Amino acid sequence: MLTLAIFAVLFVFLVLNLPVVVAIGFTSVLFFIFMGDAGLLAMFPHRMYYGTTGFTMLAIPFFILAGNLMNVGRITDRIFAFAKALVGHIPGGLGQVNIMASVIFSGMSGSAVADAAGLGQIEHKAMVDDGYEPVVSASLVAASSCIGPVIPPSIPFVLFGSITGVSVARLFMAGFAPGIIMSVGMMIALAIIAKRKHYPTSPHRAPLKEVWRTFKKAFWCLMAPVIIIGGIMSGFFTPTEASVVVTVYALILGLVYGDLHWRDMPGIVFSTIKQAAGLMFIMAAANFFGWLVIYKKLPDSIIMNLVNMGATTGAVLWIIIGIILIMGMFIDGNAIFMITLPIFMPIISMFHIDPVNFGVVMTLLIMIGNLTPPVGMCLFAVDSFAHVGVPQLGKVIWPYILVILIVTLVMAFVPQISTYLPNLLMGAM
Repeated sequence: MLTLAIFAVLFVFLVLNLPVVVAIGFTSVLFFIFMGDAGLLAMFPHRMYYGTTGFTMLAIPFFILAGNLMNVGRITDRIFAFAKALVGHIPGGLGQVNIMASVIFSGMSGSAVADAAGLGQIEHKAMVDDGYEPVVSASLVAASSCIGPVIPPSIPFVLFGSITGVSVARLFMAGFAPGIIMSVGMMIALAIIAKRKHYPTSPHRAPLKEVWRTFKKAFWCLMAPVIIIGGIMSGFFTPTEASVVVTVYALILGLVYGDLHWRDMPGIVFSTIKQAAGLMFIMAAANFFGWLVIYKKLPDSIIMNLVNMGATTGAVLWIIIGIILIMGMFIDGNAIFMITLPIFMPIISMFHIDPVNFGVVMTLLIMIGNLTPPVGMCLFAVDSFAHVGVPQLGKVIWPYILVILIVTLVMAFVPQISTYLPNLLMGAM
């Protein structure tokens, strides 16, 4: 009952349109007061500070900065041109280019919103100029941007690892297979839709000379994910240090290409600070909320109820998936991690669910939340430049949501797909 009461109050605050960070913090404070533990509120500042000072957390602002540097430095232009030469002739034309470019860019930024706001603007304009309806183009941009946080590097994986203690390197490796499957599924869905609705497609495959030319122009951009993953796998640097490496790499590329100038840096840094500070503020408040959850032993009571009900591992997974899908419609994904993981992690341990695969499943569910109204962050990011309306985006994006949902269910119930690579390269846990 206490668990339901806490989440009911939190939901009411969110419905009242309170900022997520205020809703989380206020809920925590209220329950400590009403349960006679007001003296523990003295721990509020300490828990907020503790929630944002882990070494792993440093990766988040640096990956955000790297994505902003790539967008301003027009690295995304070179990636898009190379992707167009590769897959522009497949049914769906520039839509397929959109997906392929997001796969490539995902190896650099780790952020869905960075992908949508940066590379997405180039993709959207190109698709509209080619004859796509603006809302169709915008929906595909929003959907493909969700590939970014699944294929490493990934800000959600860093966040999951920092909260749970699960190896971020293993999470990165586990994201490859579902990320590629997700992108292939989107390409197949788009090809089917494109043939039915006669979307524009390039009539000819790009000659090898054009593929080679665009590859050479994009070569150093394409080396970014190789450096990141290669460095992590070789033990040369940690995932946190990798975020600094890719930031410096993006800065050098932008300056060498001549598309990034020192005068751009204050704006880039200020934008990064705003994005990182907003995320860190949510994390700080959510850490105190997580402490409330643990202090009141809510996971223990939930586990006891599930065991008494005779719940199986499959049933627990279905329950978690349902909860996150509903929450994703109303709450930002980062906040969902902070709110639910203190409860879920003891439960998945009790039911012997692989924590690395669980991180993948949670991230995929968060990506679905990014695409579902009324609080779909990628929908808002794309609508900021497409101006087609979030409700309209929600109506046409469902085929791609269905693809991600199918991939999520496959990963949830066939964990060997995602865990094969980390177990192969880093040894079984």
